Amino acid sequence: MRDTKKHRKVLIVSASIGTGHTQAARAIEEYWMQQSPDTEITHVDFLATDTLSFDNLLKETYIKMIDVFPMMYDLVYRFSQGERKGGMIQTVLSWLLKRRMLRLIRQESPDVVIFTHPFPCGAACILKRQNLIDVPLIGVITDFAVHQFWVYPQLDAYYVGTEVMVDELVKAGIDCSKIHVTGIPVRRHFFDKAIAQYALTKPVRVLVMGGGLGLGSLESALQRLDEVAAIDEFTVVTGRNTSLYEALLDMKERMQTPVRVYGYTTDIPELMAEAALLVTKPGALTCMEAVTVGIPMVFFNAIPGQEEANALLLEQKGCARWARDIHNLEDVVTALLINPERLQNMSQQARAWHVDGAANIVSSVEAMLSAKCTFETIGDLQENTPQG
Repeated sequence: MRDTKKHRKVLIVSASIGTGHTQAARAIEEYWMQQSPDTEITHVDFLATDTLSFDNLLKETYIKMIDVFPMMYDLVYRFSQGERKGGMIQTVLSWLLKRRMLRLIRQESPDVVIFTHPFPCGAACILKRQNLIDVPLIGVITDFAVHQFWVYPQLDAYYVGTEVMVDELVKAGIDCSKIHVTGIPVRRHFFDKAIAQYALTKPVRVLVMGGGLGLGSLESALQRLDEVAAIDEFTVVTGRNTSLYEALLDMKERMQTPVRVYGYTTDIPELMAEAALLVTKPGALTCMEAVTVGIPMVFFNAIPGQEEANALLLEQKGCARWARDIHNLEDVVTALLINPERLQNMSQQARAWHVDGAANIVSSVEAMLSAKCTFETIGDLQENTPQG
């Protein structure tokens, strides 16, 4: 008889295109280890490979397209969003990556595989369709809109951020019973730094971020925000973009407002908690981290497609304002900083909405695995029961 409380082996697969997918994976891993230390969890960045590999070329091309050619990204996004066109691109990417995915799954022999990025997910779904693997596959969507790249009938479960995404997946042909609204997973440190009661106090610090890769018009944004008299100090995070970091170190000497410049840092929860306002690109993971802390947000330079959907949702929730044109950024920020009551309300709306996505996902997966083990145990008993 199998033990339904057996030692779990969990494989979490992310992809280092931006930091959101990886941070979401770490949030799940972190919470699971706190709750169940005996669980064996392996977290793999599927695109962390040698410089000359196809996978790394794919990642670097994707990142450069977003950073340097946003209009090209817009065209690719909209071209691939349709079922027929998106399915064609899905198939190409999945077949190119499936051999290494098969090697990984055979090597790890997990009880379940959890994906936070659609590229490796697609490769695993091809393998399952071909009956080369039979392990449960789970997709965690780290945006607030569903892209065609995530639509795979071979996935056993979807974890999504909003009810609207359930409708989007059902319209794409996914069985409703597979879809669970859990929220996007956020690391524990952000919960530890949640603001109990927001208040606009002196000095007024504004945190400016461009995503974990430091993409976006940060220099232009800072130049405009430097004209806002209500700001006493900037904290700027450039992520892993070392050239931007160096440029901002030079630029801050010419600014009238004091600036602290950080590269990649793990202190984001503390920086959010001490700031009056976050000005950022609307990556979904950054948004949910800010929602968890309870800091009001202003969005700029949204990437067409997913980030525009993120910005619209957060604005509708009352947690943020979206400066759709960067030329209006200083006006949007000024209007908020001279209205402390509105900032306080935005903070309250954020804290009222946030959910513990990692906890919800881990609880659901554990229940799924326990049910699977129980079903297999019943099957074993039936096979071993003498007949007649």
